[in-house]
Amino acid sequence: MERRSLQMTPLPEYEEEIGRWLWALEDIRSTLITGLKDADWRILDTKIDERQTIGSLLYHIALIEADWLYEEVLCSEWDPLIRLLFPLNVRSEDGSLTHFEGESIEEHVYRLDMVREVFLSHFLSMDLTDWRTSRVLEKYDVTPEWVVYHLIEHESHHRGQIFQMLRELQRK
Repeated sequence: MERRSLQMTPLPEYEEEIGRWLWALEDIRSTLITGLKDADWRILDTKIDERQTIGSLLYHIALIEADWLYEEVLCSEWDPLIRLLFPLNVRSEDGSLTHFEGESIEEHVYRLDMVREVFLSHFLSMDLTDWRTSRVLEKYDVTPEWVVYHLIEHESHHRGQIFQMLRELQRK
């Protein structure tokens, strides 16, 4: 068995503490994409017991990341090119996640990559003061530090759901 080194290495070019958190965010994404690399697109759109599809969860992950970036971290209008990646709202009228289908894994990965590229670019010039400065919004105050923590939690939760669904679908 090959010996591994299990440690967090800050992403280069970022303030060290911020780079560590962003490394964790990237690590989760890398595991997700690696686990899906051979998935058939038809599996991406298959429902199990009325649960969301893998494709819908991938769309949701990307949309939530973009939303937290623009609404909470930047408190600004969305980049129009990023907005174009999301033709549907995150939720249906009944409050459930929007069903999204008909895309290949490559199209889903493209969306995830584009959002992540823009997300990371906004943290390049951030210092620890800004990292920990609350954005005062109508319903709550939130720091970029907490946003990154939340996105790590959010994506790892959905990654687990996706991998469980993938195992079930591949057994059929």
